[in-house]
Amino acid sequence: MDTGISTSVPERTRRGINPKTKHKLKLFALMTPFMALLIAFNYVPLFGWVYAFFNYIPGAPLSQMEFAGLSYFKTIFAGGSELIPVLRNTLVLGFLIVITIPVPAIFAILLNEMRSKTLSKIVQTVSTLPYFLSYVLIFAVMFFLFSNDSGLVNTLLHRFRPDSPSVNPMASSTWAWGFQTLLHLIKTSGFNAIIYIAAIAGIDREQYDAAEVDGAGRFQRIWHVTVPGIVPTLFVLLVLSIANVLTASGFDQYYVFTNPLVADKIDVIDTYSYTIGITQNNYAFATAIGMSKSLVSILILFAANFLSKIVRGTSLF
Repeated sequence: MDTGISTSVPERTRRGINPKTKHKLKLFALMTPFMALLIAFNYVPLFGWVYAFFNYIPGAPLSQMEFAGLSYFKTIFAGGSELIPVLRNTLVLGFLIVITIPVPAIFAILLNEMRSKTLSKIVQTVSTLPYFLSYVLIFAVMFFLFSNDSGLVNTLLHRFRPDSPSVNPMASSTWAWGFQTLLHLIKTSGFNAIIYIAAIAGIDREQYDAAEVDGAGRFQRIWHVTVPGIVPTLFVLLVLSIANVLTASGFDQYYVFTNPLVADKIDVIDTYSYTIGITQNNYAFATAIGMSKSLVSILILFAANFLSKIVRGTSLF
């Protein structure tokens, strides 16, 4: 008897898992190992923050440690004589890096405007290579160039002007901040320009055609089409750079280039906490410094994100 009611089994039941769900599960399975590595190397070590609250002695069980509470944090925020110059160096170097954010964008625009695409690719490749070099190799190159005794620059300088003094920015306290910022730009500008080149590639070509029809010249098209097209990307990188102002350029650069002549200008929070923790074996105080830096950086990130929401009407998260 036909009742008019379909008794067929639904397609999902007959075939098992929905194809879209099956595809998502495959992607999740591919992502799982990388998520595990992320958790293992970025979140599990956060349990080490507990040492900032104890008078930690290496080798002894944590249960036998004397509880110190917030004493190390009070020392940090009280602003000791050693921490003030360290904080000054960190903020100055960090803000110098922040204000140089437009440099990779300008470099990307110049690469995009080159007539010869072959030459553009060669320049882009050469400028990207320093990003993959360690600061140890970069230090070796700088030593080869500026060494007082056998450096290429000073050798040529003394050959043409024997009475001129040697030029060595690696040993100059006056030029330390500017030289370190320049090194950071040399290492990262080519790689960061790739982000802006991708942003430029995403601009609708009809905008350029319309601007050309309206009589806009080359520089006018750059200013009125290219620049507005990469401003959102520039602003995102600017906000992230502001959030990392306490990290400056990172530990490895300043650690490699530190010497007694410039130590007072490039001793930042990361190198200072390394000295306190590894050299002086004060692991608890070093942990408190790193923990404080991370928490303050998070607050700066939220403040920068709030500023982005006010200025542009959009936020990063």
